[in-house]
Amino acid sequence: MTGLVLLAGVIALGLVLRVPGRMILAVLAALWASFVLAHLIFAEGHPLRGAVGGSLSGWLGLGAAAAVVLTYRAGLRWLRAHAQPLPEPAPPLPQAAAPKPGALSPEELERYARHIFLREVGGTGQRRLKAAKVLVVGAGGLGAPVLLYLAAAGVGTIGVVDDDTVSLSNLQRQVIHRTADIGRPKVASARDAMLALNPDIAVHTHPLRLTEAEAGALIADYDLILDGSDNFDTRHLVNRACVAAGKPLLSGAIAQWEGQLSLFDPAHGAPCLACVFPVIPAAGLAPSCAEAGVVGALPGVIGTMMASEAIKEITGAGQGLRGRLLIHDALWGESRQIVVKRRNDCPVCGARHGAPLDSLTPRA
Repeated sequence: MTGLVLLAGVIALGLVLRVPGRMILAVLAALWASFVLAHLIFAEGHPLRGAVGGSLSGWLGLGAAAAVVLTYRAGLRWLRAHAQPLPEPAPPLPQAAAPKPGALSPEELERYARHIFLREVGGTGQRRLKAAKVLVVGAGGLGAPVLLYLAAAGVGTIGVVDDDTVSLSNLQRQVIHRTADIGRPKVASARDAMLALNPDIAVHTHPLRLTEAEAGALIADYDLILDGSDNFDTRHLVNRACVAAGKPLLSGAIAQWEGQLSLFDPAHGAPCLACVFPVIPAAGLAPSCAEAGVVGALPGVIGTMMASEAIKEITGAGQGLRGRLLIHDALWGESRQIVVKRRNDCPVCGARHGAPLDSLTPRA
């Protein structure tokens, strides 16, 4: 036991004197080695071996245990010195809740903030715009501003019908197209421009000239029809299809310095196009823009009016142009309105072709 007491005394003295740990371990190791050596050299019963105490196997076991402890401590120190700290886990990304059907995303709330601030539109009106399906016939002078402003306004689904390609002479007024689009189908050029402006909408292209067989099925898929075509045959064809499908028709027309527009909707008490313009003019009596010319900004004026009326119609804001024909004279800077009414003898929407006039309730 004398040897163990000596080892304990060395440890206690070293701690009291604040001797470095390595020096204490060195002294302990030297003492342990001398104790083992005494047991190896001297025979059993020798006084020095008795003074040390214990046995050879006991001291060897103590040394082995100490070696294990010291090796373990040294391994821990090495690991602490060489191990790289684990990176702190990144905070979880905020997960946006899936928008409800018709709900506006945070990006849409920012994009349409100026609409939402309007008392007449608000969030409810903007959601109606998002849910709306609007068909625009013609991607030319009138269609260009109509399509751009409907896309910017957030109309969720926009269809565009046109069978023409972009030409250099179009660019004086058809601002949705660019010089690089010359030769491309107008519906493709218009689609690219709309999606570049607002990628959150859906654009359906219909590169065709409407016929009686196609117009009905196509128009039935949309809520509101805007006609900016450049010929009377197409305008009357679209009108007949809208009356048959019970869809409101915003129709615009331009020539030289003058333009006009109205909302034709006999399903809600307003006249149809044929009530106001029952006869298609003979060839040469109503020259087209290509024949008579048109000031470049006029389609922008009438087209943006059409887009504005479409937004009002979809959101329920203000008073629309049902039963009123708006005429704008750009040369003299004048606008005027004419009250128009349904005709009982209209070949398209009259009593012989649908419900009698007094059975239809005008829309508020």
